[in-house]
Amino acid sequence: MLYFFDLAGVFVFAVSGAIAGRQKNMDIFGMFMLAIVTCVGGGTLRSLLIGATPPPVLVDPAYLSIAAISTILSLYAEPLWERWNRVVSFFDAIGLGIFVCIGVQVSQTYGLSWWASVAMGVVTSTFGGVIRDLLRTEIPLIFRKEIYATAALAGGLIYLSLDALALPSSINIPVTTLFTAALRLLAIKYQWNLPGARSPRA
Repeated sequence: MLYFFDLAGVFVFAVSGAIAGRQKNMDIFGMFMLAIVTCVGGGTLRSLLIGATPPPVLVDPAYLSIAAISTILSLYAEPLWERWNRVVSFFDAIGLGIFVCIGVQVSQTYGLSWWASVAMGVVTSTFGGVIRDLLRTEIPLIFRKEIYATAALAGGLIYLSLDALALPSSINIPVTTLFTAALRLLAIKYQWNLPGARSPRA
């Protein structure tokens, strides 16, 4: 079941990356590359940090296949995407929730402590977006005042709390995903931001 949740996260993050590329007027190859780095970038970095090599993207062809399908859907289903406002943010929020669960659970299987597992959950769920935004020549979301990495951190703690209650993954992952995604989307809607440095006066 964890594997299918992982593939679901890959799909929504790949769509997020492909649409982000289309918004920058990239061709289909550029969209495909953004789809790949968005959906596997964080997980690959996590795998390298905890010594789980080779990373899944180099073992299972399903990841690249899903990225390709997501790219095609993002390119040719334009009328569908245009009906939604901030569709990249929507898919990004769902992927954020799924991947923080995956990152925490995989890290636990490698014997990491609770705080390190949460940290790897944040890495898994955010660093694909970091690479995507850098390739789009934008400041990554986690380096702005937006509630993004904070939502992933909260999601990781929620997952650990549910796991401590001995609840199965079939409950933990959907609940944590919905909580994380809802927090992220509410932060966007109501413009909840973290405090930051003020711009210097002229």
